Amino acid sequence: MCNLYRMTKNKDEVAKWFDLVDSVGGANFAAEVYPGYPGLVVADGAVKSMTWGFPLVMKGKNGQPLKPKPVNNARTDKLDSFFWRHSFEQRRCLIPVSAWAEAQGPKGAKTRTWLSVLDTELFAVAGVWRDSDEFGLCYSMVMTDSAGSAAHDVHSRMPVLLSPEQYESWLFAAPDEAKSLCTAWPGAIAIDRTDQPWTRGVAVQKNLF
Repeated sequence: MCNLYRMTKNKDEVAKWFDLVDSVGGANFAAEVYPGYPGLVVADGAVKSMTWGFPLVMKGKNGQPLKPKPVNNARTDKLDSFFWRHSFEQRRCLIPVSAWAEAQGPKGAKTRTWLSVLDTELFAVAGVWRDSDEFGLCYSMVMTDSAGSAAHDVHSRMPVLLSPEQYESWLFAAPDEAKSLCTAWPGAIAIDRTDQPWTRGVAVQKNLF
């Protein structure tokens, strides 16, 4: 699963990268994106700032409402479920990413391993989005089974990575065709193991709905 990713380009650079004219002004996001925080997405022909994660409404033991949790990963095999179906069928997006991170190492001392597409500064991850009462505009990454070195050396799941030739199909094709794109990346994956602490004091959601 992916609970942290890096995006080092600004909104105008993203608009140029994806050959778009429109970018939404005032986009505020950090280079490292965590669940529940804003990131950039390409949706409806524009670059927009949205919150990473669909709100999962929670209640306490006595029925009192709790702060919603951001569900930031959407499994490919769950896209037909009620939680994801309408967004997958009607509101798909591209998530610009420079690298994503996985936690590795012993419990309590996990470090960050960064993964990226070899020889590229920016790539697109398949996403879905919606408008919510809790978070406003929000998005989630689509995940699939890993393959190659990413599977054997890091994690059993990975984001669905899209090539430029697949962008239009992901955004506009029928659901069955879009779902056929939800496979492991066939190309090389760069793996950078670091000694950076995993959390750095930031609470990271681990929901995979």
